[in-house]
Amino acid sequence: MNERAGAAVLGRLGQDGPGAMRRPAVLLGVLVLAALVLLPLVMSSLFLVSVATGMLITALAAASLHLVIRTGHVSLGHAGFMGVGAYAATLTQTVLHWPVVVAALAGFVAPALLGLAVGPFVLRLTGKYFVLVTFLFGEIIRLGLVNWQSLTGGANGIFQIPAPPGFGSPVAFFFLVLGVVTLLLVGIGRILGSEIGRAMDSVRQSERLAQCSGMPVLKIKVAVFVLSCGLAGLAGVLQAWFVHFIDPGSFSTVQSLNLLVINVLGGLQSLTGTLIGTTFLAVLPELLRSYVELQHVIFGIVLITVMAVLPGGLAEAGARIRGLVARRLTR
Repeated sequence: MNERAGAAVLGRLGQDGPGAMRRPAVLLGVLVLAALVLLPLVMSSLFLVSVATGMLITALAAASLHLVIRTGHVSLGHAGFMGVGAYAATLTQTVLHWPVVVAALAGFVAPALLGLAVGPFVLRLTGKYFVLVTFLFGEIIRLGLVNWQSLTGGANGIFQIPAPPGFGSPVAFFFLVLGVVTLLLVGIGRILGSEIGRAMDSVRQSERLAQCSGMPVLKIKVAVFVLSCGLAGLAGVLQAWFVHFIDPGSFSTVQSLNLLVINVLGGLQSLTGTLIGTTFLAVLPELLRSYVELQHVIFGIVLITVMAVLPGGLAEAGARIRGLVARRLTR
């Protein structure tokens, strides 16, 4: 069986899963996009605009990790690639004084090339071994940024990073981020809903069966990993422009763990779940601001409760509601 036939056969395994962007998910996305577009026009609070901007950047970073997860791997070093992209773009912009577009391209290419260099080796590992290696690799990147003081500024980081020309105001930058992130998320959704996405799901469900069917498993995983690293780098670029400051601590294992929690909380099986998880983790801390002393305790209890009640993530709640409505209507 040739590679195309193998992909077609195994792709059927993923057709019944929630990977493709179905009509309810698209409708929800359109409604959310409309709400975000109207947010700065209706609300005069720059604080809400800032929260929404940060949420969009986090959504892109979490979605980039979701691509790796859909191939059956869990990475604990993804924030390191965000750091590589952020530093590459910042140095291109501030030291070389090249145009912003070139800086953004450098922020994508640098982590993508790094992913291409290490991907063929680390993606041969599975389970806890892959998790451990990515954790160590993320720490190596962080320590490299700390120790290369002449270029990165060390632990002090780099200050006064300029926003792209014409997007210096919070509202203008919000619309820039909204446009970029929306286009990239739509692209990710199209990939996951295509034959490539079904092949990714097939590899995750049964890598050995995929290999026996002639599917180039390692090539698929490396290609997805490279794209994921590049998108994580772009998220790092947007973060650098947003806060006008980067340091190695911003791209530590804690940030990688946050991206993983977002995916687990929202649901590992769909991009929609990742976006729901991002929104949940962005909104919940703001709702708990009145309980400063108990904020972390309440936050932890809520997370544990949600994951215990909904093992499939918050995206599972929508499926349960639809099932309940369907049963009521058929009575």
